[in-house]
Amino acid sequence: MTSLTMEGLKKTYPGGVEAVKSIYLAVADGEFVVLVGPSGCGKSTLLRMVAGLETISEGRLCIGARQVNDLKPAQRDIAMVFQNDTLYPHMTVFDNLAYDLKKRGFKGDEIKRRVEAAAKTLEIEAFLPCKPRQLSVTQRQRVAIGHALVREPAVFLFDEPLSNLDAKLRLQMRVEIKKLQRRLKTTSLYVTHDQLEAMTLGDRLVVLNDGRIEQVGTPMEIYTRPASLFVATFIGSPAMNLIPLDYWQTYGSAQTANALLHDLPKGTDIVGIRPSDLNMHAPSEPHLVLESTLELFEATGAESHLYVRLAGSDQATVIRTAGQPPVAEGETLRFHLTRKALHPFNRATGKRTGDQW
Repeated sequence: MTSLTMEGLKKTYPGGVEAVKSIYLAVADGEFVVLVGPSGCGKSTLLRMVAGLETISEGRLCIGARQVNDLKPAQRDIAMVFQNDTLYPHMTVFDNLAYDLKKRGFKGDEIKRRVEAAAKTLEIEAFLPCKPRQLSVTQRQRVAIGHALVREPAVFLFDEPLSNLDAKLRLQMRVEIKKLQRRLKTTSLYVTHDQLEAMTLGDRLVVLNDGRIEQVGTPMEIYTRPASLFVATFIGSPAMNLIPLDYWQTYGSAQTANALLHDLPKGTDIVGIRPSDLNMHAPSEPHLVLESTLELFEATGAESHLYVRLAGSDQATVIRTAGQPPVAEGETLRFHLTRKALHPFNRATGKRTGDQW
């Protein structure tokens, strides 16, 4: 049973640059947690601190019941999968998987058991006699994961392992990593800048921004109830639309707007709307109406993206709708949304307003 606990972790580089700022996070035994955020937000630095590849400036890090701040990477019972496969080209797959075990003093029978067990789990048994150059990209990535798997660690760390793959291969490997983690039930911490990858892989997401945690929750908790403007616009594609509250008072139907918006939490001055919550057809329940001009139409297959300019303003807005509606660029369109589609925020604090909305 292995948990991972971070209590006030900080990383400060010479010159006072703070890359990681007081992180508190508990990862439960067997949980798959994804650290997600833009480049430079501190997610890889935090992962390297857990791995022992970066020193901890302040705070406490525990793996299970042990505090590991001062332990070397080899003493932490972790295994890390990197962006690049880092395989030795002159060795067979078997020898690549066995290499670290030999260095750590394991005997032949135990090495054979671990390598064959990892190969069976990853379905690469047939490739054990092969050299890396004989493998496909996904096969090499499986071997790289196997390199970590043979160590039978308490915690897996993944540092953007799919970032060098094309879209199709990323999808394949994403599915395989998720299935593998569910089967092994090993505590895992995974870093990515790709919000789709984060949403589909993680039991929970940790959204990082400027070295701090913006929000922690399940993928759907974060998508349906973003805690800040940053999370609202970072998670979800296309990004959430943000419309100033006073826009409705000027251009919306006053009666409807007042009925639906009067109980917004105190301090709300900007409202977020997911592109999929703007409907071309009026619902039967009370709703708001947005009049707009279609500027760009993108058909993506099963769905379409409509980029519009709201009436009387420079407010650009995007709508995601199923199929390919019969619309033309330059056409005036009306979109409808109900109260449950509204996400209230305060521009000055950047935070969601109200606990119950």
